Amino acid sequence: MKRIVFTGGGSAGHVTVNLALIPHFVRAGWKVDYIGSENGIEKQLVQALPDVTYHSISTGKLRRYFDWNNFKDPFKVVKGVFQAQRLIRRLKPHVLFSKGGFVSVPVIFGGWMNKVPIIIHESDITPGLANRLSFPFATKVCVTFPETLDHFQANKALHVGAVIREEITAGNGKEGLAFCGFSASKPVLLIMGGSLGSQKINQLVRQNLQQLLERFQIVHICGKGQLDSSVQADGYRQFEYVNERLADLLAMTDLVVSRAGSNSIFEFLTLNKPMVLIPLSRQASRGDQILNAESFRKRGYAEVIEEEQLTGERFVQTVLSTYEQRAEMKAKMQRDQVANGIQSMVDLIMSCAK
Repeated sequence: MKRIVFTGGGSAGHVTVNLALIPHFVRAGWKVDYIGSENGIEKQLVQALPDVTYHSISTGKLRRYFDWNNFKDPFKVVKGVFQAQRLIRRLKPHVLFSKGGFVSVPVIFGGWMNKVPIIIHESDITPGLANRLSFPFATKVCVTFPETLDHFQANKALHVGAVIREEITAGNGKEGLAFCGFSASKPVLLIMGGSLGSQKINQLVRQNLQQLLERFQIVHICGKGQLDSSVQADGYRQFEYVNERLADLLAMTDLVVSRAGSNSIFEFLTLNKPMVLIPLSRQASRGDQILNAESFRKRGYAEVIEEEQLTGERFVQTVLSTYEQRAEMKAKMQRDQVANGIQSMVDLIMSCAK
């Protein structure tokens, strides 16, 4: 029996592609293992899968800012490397697939020490720190944007396009409306701040809620620990995180407000959902979401508000004006519809399995 180890985590964006790929290997009869952190969101998402064995190791976060944890996290990473090396030696996988994130670094090192073929996936236009550290140990690097090829050696890098989960396209809008208690007679605005949420976006939504509710019914996915039970209104539903019902919520949605993580925005593109994108600022990231958002803005799929320019008035005006442009945006999305790269990715991984 063939065996594959998946890794990646720290945020839902570093798990989504793995969740899209795993069913293909389960159906093919492979043994599937996942190595992640002890308490990360990847553990929550993967442990719900019946045919995947989850293994926890020590991990440390790769920060771009000062934090006292920066002094002790390298020791956690070293510990994680040895844990991953022993675990992979015992599992004896034929191939290792990494979606990136700080969780993946010790696993990549452990796989390399065991001479396991390693496939890395990079979603954003510019590679993240974890993938840059891991690249020398990889057999192949798969990218979503063709521009990303410029950052890697030509003999290792391959453009596969977006990897879209099968279930995200199978949503039922009527079930989404029923789940939220909404009516089909009023448009739906879906607001997502990412799996970790965004305090600034959440605050703006709640401060301008009554004005937005005049035009929309609102589903607000606000992130772990960021629910506000004091905010209640007809036509407004808030959730920390949505997994199984997300496809239904997207199916009923007329306009999305979101961060600009590559996995999410390509799913919105696949579903022809006009977007208002609020990318993470350069102070909070390496600026990858800004580049992702600008790419979609140039193609006519989205309007963009940079976080430094985010005010209540600007937010509401952009949401309303983007909704008025929705037909034009959807026409451009349908014209430029990108192919799902999932089968190319599956074929590559299987061909690289030792």
